[in-house]
Amino acid sequence: MIKDLNMAARHDSQEAPSDAGSIGVPDFGDNIDLMTFEQILEMDDDEEEREFSSSIVFGFFEQAENTFKSMDASLAKKDLDTLSSLGHFLKGSSATLGLTKVKDSCEKIQHYGAHKDETGNTAVPDSGVCLERIKTTMVALKRDYSEAESILRRFYHDQSN
Repeated sequence: MIKDLNMAARHDSQEAPSDAGSIGVPDFGDNIDLMTFEQILEMDDDEEEREFSSSIVFGFFEQAENTFKSMDASLAKKDLDTLSSLGHFLKGSSATLGLTKVKDSCEKIQHYGAHKDETGNTAVPDSGVCLERIKTTMVALKRDYSEAESILRRFYHDQSN
């Protein structure tokens, strides 16, 4: 399966069916870690239906959208503690699916919300600086999420995006 996904990722504009019956993804790039995503796919009983993995992926979409709403509200309230907690929460979910860029942005939000730099190693005592960094990171997070969502919806033959 990884071979199929890797081959599909190399074809920039072609979409070819893989052995599993799914549409090959034009380019996973650095959006999705293939090894992690493959572990989720291996749990499917039926490689054509992919009921188990699709339920996890589509459940994540709903969870992410709700978390974004909470993040936006917390940003408006300047609630760094909640933003840190929400970043941590979504980081774990996105890491489970191998959504690398989403996970990385969530980790930064977690750190900024805790008054630290993006690595979590250096204190940043100015709440205004932390909020601005979160605001900037949220833009990247939503863009990266949208790209990963589009890739996964194509993989699962879902065009309701």
